[in-house]
Amino acid sequence: MKKLIVLMALMASPAMAAEEGPFFSLQNPGLIVLIAFVVFVAVLLYFKVPGMIGAMLDKRAHQIKVDLEEARLLREEAQTILASYERKQKEVQAQSERIIASAKEEALVAAAQAKADLEASIARRLTAAEDQIASAEKSAVKEVRDRAVSVAVAAAGDLMAKQMTPESAGALIDSAIGEVKARLN
Repeated sequence: MKKLIVLMALMASPAMAAEEGPFFSLQNPGLIVLIAFVVFVAVLLYFKVPGMIGAMLDKRAHQIKVDLEEARLLREEAQTILASYERKQKEVQAQSERIIASAKEEALVAAAQAKADLEASIARRLTAAEDQIASAEKSAVKEVRDRAVSVAVAAAGDLMAKQMTPESAGALIDSAIGEVKARLN
């Protein structure tokens, strides 16, 4: 109440200084403004507007505190999630490096195996080619021998035919028949 009186006195003093007549007269506009102001403040106090404003401000302050606490919790959760993702990223990076190293090792092993397989294949093909060459040589030698034998037999037959007389032919036939009989028995 003391504050209200001090406030009215402060507000009334400029109004009283401006007017020349009595202050407590309804002709004085300063008094009417003062009375309206006091009534306005009284109505505000009667309806507990300062309390409602204070309650609203307290509620707003409480909501701001709740929002700040929630933001702090969200920030901590975000930092935890970020740390988790960074840890997972490091793990994935390490795993990918292990996979790459393993793939390189497997590629080297596969290349060595392919080289060994190629060398074995070349060796088999060389062996097969050498066998074919040897077989072809044997076949050619046999063919040449067979041809030589047939040529020799033909030459011997021609020679014998030229040198053969009818008596020696009969003796040769008799000898061959005797030989056949001996072998068949």
